[in-house]
Amino acid sequence: MGTIALKSVEQVEVTTLMDNYIDILLESTSTVRRPPLAKEGRIPTDSLVAEHGLSLLVKTLGGGAVHTILLDTGYNAGSLMHNMAWLGTDLSAIEALVISHSHMDHAGALYPLVEKIQRPIPLVAHPDIFARLRILKTKDGREVRFPACYDRERLVSAGLELLESREPTAIAGDTILVTGEVARTTDFEKGMPGAYMEKDRQLQPDPIMDDQSLIVHLQGKGLVLITGCCHAGIINTIRYAQNITGIGEVYAVLGGLHLSGPAFAPIVERTIEELQRIHPEVIVPMHCTGWDSTKRLAEAFKRGFVLNSVGTTYVLG
Repeated sequence: MGTIALKSVEQVEVTTLMDNYIDILLESTSTVRRPPLAKEGRIPTDSLVAEHGLSLLVKTLGGGAVHTILLDTGYNAGSLMHNMAWLGTDLSAIEALVISHSHMDHAGALYPLVEKIQRPIPLVAHPDIFARLRILKTKDGREVRFPACYDRERLVSAGLELLESREPTAIAGDTILVTGEVARTTDFEKGMPGAYMEKDRQLQPDPIMDDQSLIVHLQGKGLVLITGCCHAGIINTIRYAQNITGIGEVYAVLGGLHLSGPAFAPIVERTIEELQRIHPEVIVPMHCTGWDSTKRLAEAFKRGFVLNSVGTTYVLG
């Protein structure tokens, strides 16, 4: 595959509509805007909520144009819709939806959100999100089914324009590139243990090839990588982004890194070593990164690390 021309932007903003963690006492900086503790001089009687899910509002600004897209929709429909209302999210500004992969903690509010938007809108997704059966084989021998989140006919009838592709897809005026299927090239990022899917009427190991991320080129600074769960591995994803864009510099990494739990503990240090070689200026681990891995990233990237919290907006540029 040759390199793909990606328009550079002057600024990119990423707002966390949903994540696993919230802390209303975190303070803002010049580039990290935390949600207000009070509104009109009063502390509200309700608050933003967190859950095991992810949803990110991504806005690019460049050449006088502003583009806004949504990556993933969290786990529970009520939670995302509540946070959007609390933050005053402008649904009319969202011009495209992207699903990072098929798992339920990234798809929960999709149908209610589309009903709320009330207009046709593109949905960028990998064809494997429509896999008939995906399961997780647990250590004690159980087979746990993932809920089926997606149905083509229902999505189309809901007003979505399906853009299914295994290849990279440019959206938002060519300022955001959806990676499509990420090449797996490292020798240590092996995917999610115990994951299986039905293929050719048989259960086979599931490499979760529908895992995809977003790429933005920030003028004068390099690539901004925005991930969902990053089942492909963050180093695989970064290398793939560099290859398909022809841009070597990586300025920021934000999103889930799926380094949580004992199964991923053996690759945490290697991942950090590789990230240190890449040397992003900003690193914001979210969602499935896990507490132990997040702590290690904070220690390894003292200057660039930011603790994420629901409602936070990152202003990069």
